[in-house]
Amino acid sequence: MEPGILVRDHTIYACVMGSRAFGLATEDSDTDRRGVFLAPTPLFWRFEKPPTHVEGPAEEQFSWELERFCELALRANPNILECLHSPLVEHVDDTGRELLALRDAFLSRRVHTSFTGYAHGQRRKLDADVRTHGAPRWKHAMHLLRLLLSARDLLRTGTLTIDVGDRRESLLAVKRGEVPWAEVESRMTRLAEEGGEAARRGPLPEEPDRRRVEDFLVRTRRASALRAGPADPYDEVVRGVAPGGGAGQR
Repeated sequence: MEPGILVRDHTIYACVMGSRAFGLATEDSDTDRRGVFLAPTPLFWRFEKPPTHVEGPAEEQFSWELERFCELALRANPNILECLHSPLVEHVDDTGRELLALRDAFLSRRVHTSFTGYAHGQRRKLDADVRTHGAPRWKHAMHLLRLLLSARDLLRTGTLTIDVGDRRESLLAVKRGEVPWAEVESRMTRLAEEGGEAARRGPLPEEPDRRRVEDFLVRTRRASALRAGPADPYDEVVRGVAPGGGAGQR
């Protein structure tokens, strides 16, 4: 099955991300679209497996297969967790709604390690820009501040909110280069320290609820197998799968 068809016909959840979801969009902002598709179960019985992700078919569009998406979310990947909390949902079906209902199952104190690791990598790039060019890429500095704010607040409250709300203007001032780099550095350092403190005292569990997520994935795979149409070349095998059988079991 062509990757574009998987996205077109099997997307369970699609949203807008980037500056538009963060509340930081300006007139020249792109529209970044992200999604999750459910590859039909019979495709996994072949030697050539479905792709774990697909770029396109539209510009600025990227989608993950459900299992890969869940794996990354369980690791507290910042981009994936934020995708689950976008305020700009463009499409969601019943399976997608069940995925969204699992948002809390993915959240744990792993967030501190994953968000901090990503932030450190971005900070090193900004420092290199300052050494080489005398100034950072201000747009990247703004987004790093936003990420650190989001991570700190998540660790403090147990709730991930990606829209910056009333912090919009102060962050856009950083993007425009109106805030001295020394002050931006100071903000980043303070937010990282506050995030570390929140990780020790906050309400998030030590680990995500992997069993709950896996149960959802197995049930979804089994339902997909049983829905296989009569034209499917593996239909006889699919029809032979009992509700409690081995398809999707580990």
